[in-house]
Amino acid sequence: MTTTAPPGAGPRTGPDAPRTYGPHRTGRRRSPRSGLAFVLPFLLLFVLFLVWPVVQGLWMSFTDSSLALRDTAFVGFDNYAEAFGDPDVWSSLGNTVFFTAVSSVPLVLVALAMALLVHSGIAGQWAWRLAFFAPYLLPVTVVTLIWSWLYQPDLGFANQLLGALGMEPVGWLADESVAMWSIAALTVWWTVGFNFLLYLAALQSLPTTFDEAAALDGAGAWRRLWSITLPQLRRTTALVAMLQILASLKVFDQIYILTKGGPGGSTRPVLEYVYDVGFTGYRLGYASAVSYLFFALIVIVSLVQLRLFRRED
Repeated sequence: MTTTAPPGAGPRTGPDAPRTYGPHRTGRRRSPRSGLAFVLPFLLLFVLFLVWPVVQGLWMSFTDSSLALRDTAFVGFDNYAEAFGDPDVWSSLGNTVFFTAVSSVPLVLVALAMALLVHSGIAGQWAWRLAFFAPYLLPVTVVTLIWSWLYQPDLGFANQLLGALGMEPVGWLADESVAMWSIAALTVWWTVGFNFLLYLAALQSLPTTFDEAAALDGAGAWRRLWSITLPQLRRTTALVAMLQILASLKVFDQIYILTKGGPGGSTRPVLEYVYDVGFTGYRLGYASAVSYLFFALIVIVSLVQLRLFRRED
């Protein structure tokens, strides 16, 4: 026989009272070890392939570690002091900064123009999207092979076109004043598709009410683009610019395959100098010091960009 509490009485208490649970409680407690079991494989891989190499490389930068010698001695900040006084470090850093400047600007502007063209509703949408994004899917070896044919001094398409226009041939990869521009053009063609997708996704997510209201008020297409569309793309532009600058600072593959830093070291970036010093000159300790100085530069550039973008927001 069961009894019921009269109306207005409080909850039943005692050993025979029904058990209740809070909104986030269950009948049994979960052990934190169950979550650790899922995280542990990732943590092991993270420590093994990222944390440990970073720590080992940092320690190596304070030693005279070499591939040609077994014994390693601690040298303190000697490698860093030598790097600051090494003219090859500064020249390769200048090449890296120059490449970043001449490639990042068109990679932002060209991607924006391509996204606006596709978003305008031009016929053959799928063909335009495929043509703009397809080069980004190619591996670097294929891209450099294609452009090495285009840049051939005698039979390449670029000089053949100049000859048809009555102009003198150009040493696209052999002239120190032209080689870096040639690599920047290759990079723009190859990687602009990723930035194009970012801009296109942002354009497709913009509200159309402001543009429609401006059109009803008599604003032209250019006025709506400049005063309505571009201001709404400010965050996307900041993201694309930040990602592109960081990617351009880390350039290595296409330059190493095409020119190996030539002619005369005019296209050698910092990462290739680190590779040459470490694996050709066998000076792993000095190469580690140069790489960590460059890493510090990238961190500073990232922090400055984040601060500028937050101030604009």
